[in-house]
Amino acid sequence: MTSEDGGPPRGRLARTARLAALPAAHAGRTAVGIGKRLGGRLAEAVAAQVQQRTAEQLFAVLGQLKGGAMKVGQAMSAMEAALPEQLAGPFRESLVKLQEAAPAMPTPLVHGQLEGAFGPDWRRLFRDFDDRPVAAASVGQVHRAAWSDGTPVAVKVQYPGAGAALVADLGVLQALTPLVQAAAPGLDARQLLAELRDRLVDEVDYVREADAQTAFADAYRDDPDIAVPDVLAVEGQVLVTRWVDGTPLARVIADGTPDDRDRAGQLLVRLLASAPVRARRLHGDPHPGNFRLLPDRRLAVLDFGATEALPDGWPARLGPLLAAGRDGDAVALHRIAASAGLLRPDRVTETALLALLDPYLQPLRSPSYRFTRAWMQEQTRLASDPFSAAARTQRRLTIPPRHLLLQRVAAGLAGVLCSLDATVAVDTELRRWLPGYDGPRLHHR
Repeated sequence: MTSEDGGPPRGRLARTARLAALPAAHAGRTAVGIGKRLGGRLAEAVAAQVQQRTAEQLFAVLGQLKGGAMKVGQAMSAMEAALPEQLAGPFRESLVKLQEAAPAMPTPLVHGQLEGAFGPDWRRLFRDFDDRPVAAASVGQVHRAAWSDGTPVAVKVQYPGAGAALVADLGVLQALTPLVQAAAPGLDARQLLAELRDRLVDEVDYVREADAQTAFADAYRDDPDIAVPDVLAVEGQVLVTRWVDGTPLARVIADGTPDDRDRAGQLLVRLLASAPVRARRLHGDPHPGNFRLLPDRRLAVLDFGATEALPDGWPARLGPLLAAGRDGDAVALHRIAASAGLLRPDRVTETALLALLDPYLQPLRSPSYRFTRAWMQEQTRLASDPFSAAARTQRRLTIPPRHLLLQRVAAGLAGVLCSLDATVAVDTELRRWLPGYDGPRLHHR
């Protein structure tokens, strides 16, 4: 259900009421009760039932809200591979809908947005315009059209009231924390929601998005591996770019060949590793709905609403940090992490830090690495056990806010690679693009 004018429900009261209908308190209590017997049944069985119901209700409401709350669902979609297989079914079905579709706005509203952007003669800009949306995302939907010179274009039209809806989401999102934590225990829901909240307003700024997309298009022009469509026009709440055909990444995940899976995975890693060097920006949203595998085997990147400017490229300490972890140099790893403000040396030992990060560093220790759902599920299981040594160490780390987007991108990318079941040469890409990663080996003091 949308508001009376067809846009997302804008009032905070209305949006809070939608979220209140979700079993947040019940799900939260169930999550806390893990490890106990409830009513003679294993808590895990109860949790499984709650998670299945939660998945269906959570994503139904997120899809209706369309704004920041839907963005949470899209972020979670990248982590679908982390869910235990018996729970992945209901999540996967709901997540696919969030990645590629949402309730469409009525045609008169689409025309109203186009008129508001380009004036009453907006149709003169197009040789043809299809009123049926081909995709819908968190703050807008995409229509296929032909530019006045015949160029096929994608026209992204923002939902009326999306900006006001996002402002309402800023407070409402906090109410989702226990629900998100219960639905996907492996996610750090509090940090995820806080980081998303801080960036949501940028999502409705199509001029900013156009600037980011243009920077990427210039950086990857004529690239043999990455394709970024040019921006042709941006006015107010409408963004027009060149049309891109290809196979949606969600379809590659569902039924792609092993070769397509590996190719898509390799190019995702290449994009995210190279962008801070080539475009001086980080692409911050690796969920599958943003990518297509083209017939010529390039990876097309379609959405630039979530990017972060990195005018100096990658953070200087990141390469040496990962190199130390890759080589098992606990002393250097600990020293670099402390210097970056990630921990207090007196609270986290060198051995504990390496033990925490070691599973995530495995892909760096061989020429290629196969990412599997089983691997992601095991890391999620370990991270979800509040009594594990890894969880104790994790609680003692300090992740500065400026690193939260990078952390989310890395986690989201790993989730997509596992969903692809892709074999990827991660180490090769990092050696090529990450300063300090391929330098001299760090030694113990």
